Amino acid sequence: MPSSETFIPNFNAIVVFDIDGVVRDVSGSYRRAIADTVDHYTGGAYRPTMVEIDQLKSEGLWNNDWEASRELVYRYFEAQGKMRSHLPLDYEALVDFFNSRYRGTDPNHWTGYICDEPLLLQPSYLQSLTTAGIPWGFFSGATRQEANYALEGRLGLERPVLIAMEDAPGKPDPTGLFAVVLQLEQNHQVKVKLPVIYVGDTVADMYTVEKARDSHPERVWVGVGILPPHVQEIPEHREAYGERLKAAGATAVFNNVEQLTPEQIQEILH
Repeated sequence: MPSSETFIPNFNAIVVFDIDGVVRDVSGSYRRAIADTVDHYTGGAYRPTMVEIDQLKSEGLWNNDWEASRELVYRYFEAQGKMRSHLPLDYEALVDFFNSRYRGTDPNHWTGYICDEPLLLQPSYLQSLTTAGIPWGFFSGATRQEANYALEGRLGLERPVLIAMEDAPGKPDPTGLFAVVLQLEQNHQVKVKLPVIYVGDTVADMYTVEKARDSHPERVWVGVGILPPHVQEIPEHREAYGERLKAAGATAVFNNVEQLTPEQIQEILH
């Protein structure tokens, strides 16, 4: 299985991937858990659609799905004329409810929606990057356990470079992106400031790249957008979602991450 610590003789770029919507399809898992949670906390009065969840995410502030769920609950009740400050909403209980749907009710044996997530890339794709001299790693807002469920458990990666929810502030704060890049540079003994491509599926991911550029303008930072599978079912949704990613700073947008080949990376950088 490919390892992100494989020796690479000729470096030309670093690629960092988001996980949800890029490595795995979360439309029937994380987003379903958001809808379940909002439905539960509004007493069955409101269940957000995928489009409504996307609209919230397009604000660039709601990368954390627990916080996104809470925000949708707040906004529902505000539309009913109630103030969020007066709502007895227990955030920890909301997180537990969300997790009971996403992971399942047994903490030692997950049976929830996470078990059925389709993968959007194969280990052979990552190996093609390694062969082309492109170190790669992951920066995700998912918890470390949930991220590694996909990376190690499903893809069979060995100790991938990963910065997860517990390791850094949430996106669009670029701290986690910087940490992945530093680890990859150390692992591969990279001595030059290679261009960095961050691959994500949300506006927050693209804003992360913009903030990275603001903090370290001496380096080339590139945002590449991936259209998550659920927005590709209706042409108007696909087009609108892609335009939002471009407006947020995406240099290129692809239907699937494996379309970001080593050749495409060279095209993007030149």
